[in-house]
Order: sequence, then C-alpha cells, then structure tokens
Amino acid sequence: MSTELNAATSGRRAAMVERLESDGVLADLQLRDALLQVRREVLLPHAYIRVSGPDADPIDWRLLDGSHPDDQAEWLDLIHSDESILLQRDGEPLDALGRGPVTGGHMTSMSTFTPATLEALQTLRLGPGLRFLDLGTGPGVSLALAAAITGPGLAAGVERDLYMAAFARRNLDTLDLGAVVVESDALDGHPAGAPYDRIHSGIGVPSVPPAWPEQLAPGGMLLTTLATRTPSWPGQLLVTRTPAGRIEAVLKGKPRGYRPLLGYRWLNALDHRARIKAFPGTVRLTPLSPPADDTYGFWIAAAYLTPGLVRDFQAETMIIVAPEDDSWAVAGPGDGTVRVHGPRDVWAELEALYARWEQAGRPDTYLVDIPDGGGPQHVSSGTGPKALAWPLPPLAAVPPQPS
Repeated sequence: MSTELNAATSGRRAAMVERLESDGVLADLQLRDALLQVRREVLLPHAYIRVSGPDADPIDWRLLDGSHPDDQAEWLDLIHSDESILLQRDGEPLDALGRGPVTGGHMTSMSTFTPATLEALQTLRLGPGLRFLDLGTGPGVSLALAAAITGPGLAAGVERDLYMAAFARRNLDTLDLGAVVVESDALDGHPAGAPYDRIHSGIGVPSVPPAWPEQLAPGGMLLTTLATRTPSWPGQLLVTRTPAGRIEAVLKGKPRGYRPLLGYRWLNALDHRARIKAFPGTVRLTPLSPPADDTYGFWIAAAYLTPGLVRDFQAETMIIVAPEDDSWAVAGPGDGTVRVHGPRDVWAELEALYARWEQAGRPDTYLVDIPDGGGPQHVSSGTGPKALAWPLPPLAAVPPQPS
C-alpha cells in the first residue's frame, strides 16, 4: 500500500473516531485506541453498492475495488462510514472479483453497521488478557477490534463459509494482531479454545445453541441477537455465567439486530404493498394509539405473542401485516382510527397485548431461562399471574455448506 494511501486512511480513521465520539456512540477508551489502530482498508478491500431501487429483481450492483484509483475516494468514504459494507454475493469466492457493474444475486456476507458493532463490544466490556470468541466472524472487523484490546493469541473467530473464512484469515494475518479464524459452524462454538471470557455472536439465532454457554467461563459474558420471524422487532440477549457457575440471561428489544443464521426464514411485508393500496381495510375506532418505535419492551413481546406479524417501516403510517394470513392493519394518522383487513384482526391482537403489557408493568427487559446442558428455553417478565411469558423456538437444522 502506498505511503499516500496509508496517510489518507489514517486520517479517515481519526475522523471516523471523532465522529463516533461526537455522536455518543463511542465511549470506551480501549475500543477507541483499537479503532485508530485497526486498518479497515485491509479487512474491507472491496465493497458492493446497490444501484437498483428497492423493488428491483434482479438487483443491479457495482463493485468498488479499493486498489483502483477511480474507486478509491468513494471506497474510503464508504468503509469509514457507519454503513454496513456488502462483501459477498451468493457465497462466491472472494479472490478474483471483477470491478464494476454486476446483475443478480443476494448478499451473503457483509460487515456490521459500525454503531451496532461498537455497542456490542462496549456491552461486553473487553479488556487485556480476556479470551474472546467471535461467532459468524465474516470479514473479521469485530474480531480485529477485540484482538487489538485483548492481546495476541486470545481472540478467535468462527466462520462457516470457506471463502469468507479464508478471506478474513488472510486479511487478519496481514494486520498481525494474533487473531485466529476457524472454518466451522458457529452454532458449535469453538470448543478447542474454551472456556471464553467473552463470546460475541454476529448472527441472530432463535434460541441459544447449547454449546455457547457451555464454553463460557465463570464470570464470562455472551452477547447475541435473538432472531424472531420478523426483522422488525429483534432482541438482544446478554448471557452471563456467574462466578459460581450459574447461567443468567436478560433479553431486551432493540431497533436492529444481526442477520439470522443461514436458512432462517423472515416474514416479508413488501409483497403486500399493492394489495394494501387496493384494499386498505375497514375503518374502526381504536383505543390504542400506535405505540412509539422505541417502546422496545412491547415490540419484542409482540414478536412472540402476536406471531406472524411484520411491519412495513417504509410506509408513511404504521402498517403491520400478517403475510401468511393475508391480513393487515393500517393505523390512522393520529385520529383514533385503524383500518383492518383479512381473516385475522391484527390490530385487535396488538390492542390486547398492549393491555397485558401494561398490566405486567410495561417491562422493557425480560429474564430468559437457559438450562445448563441444553433443554427448552423460556422468557418471562417476572413472576405472578400478570407476567408475560413465552417459550423460545428450538434451533432448526442449518443447510449443509456447498462443497
């Protein structure tokens, strides 16, 4: 890499850190130093940009090559922004990608939205000497930052995709941080390096794989996204193993989460847009004003206790769809009305749940029972007859990796 590019990227990292601090996203001084140290341009040497509109099929993309002079300015802006960096289409090999336009395919690997990465790593309270495991490591940005804090030989990543694992391993070796990338199924963790003081999962799971808490050291912490069937209302799960060895876990609703594991099927509201426009529904009065987007404790409960719903966040008013039941609710613009359509009264279910949520004390966090050694996992807002409670779905088999 040229001296000029090294100087340019160093300046970009400093500006990125200053922006993140100013936005209140970055507070940990050790993570700040790691962000200044880790050369993102090594981990993210290329990036796909979507050219097509949101409803296009197939999708048109453009690949930025960081080594090409005509792409460098745009590429540097992108990889030092808060955007997620798109890196791989349809599990493709990553050693001979062609710069320029390409059509079709769907993204199978990307870096995480930077503020989400920082929130996760700061929640885990990393420090020197801690053993760190990164599950679904992708290009290795979280792993590199963790390795810069923990020290060499203490941070390992697990990546299922053989091409992405080789890509991340090569780039991390260039950074010489002493991080290891293992090609394996993240659901199995990495028993050879256990126990770990900190485990970070970059993939969403419907429930916690038994191997993960088993590999957590006493006093250790594990952070993952609990994936629900809707991308609208994910949950963040923090699991700790007490010094005495007991597993404790707390679930919070969040505005965003990590993408779910391979083969997990999300619900989709977009396919119903034309039908909703044609049949917006029957108007009725409602006592429920649309709950605020940041009422996370309610929305994470809705993901489980009113199953099969998904929100269209791009709509001007609140639209919630039950796509498998051809039903929807369109909230009125603050006038105390709602339009409902279909065999399922989506809004009536939300009205009833909101009343239950209020009776339960408007919880914003939930306790999760994760039996040590495996077994059914359950969520509750507390004890007593008014508490909200539900089981977590079991893990489904993940499709085999193509050979």
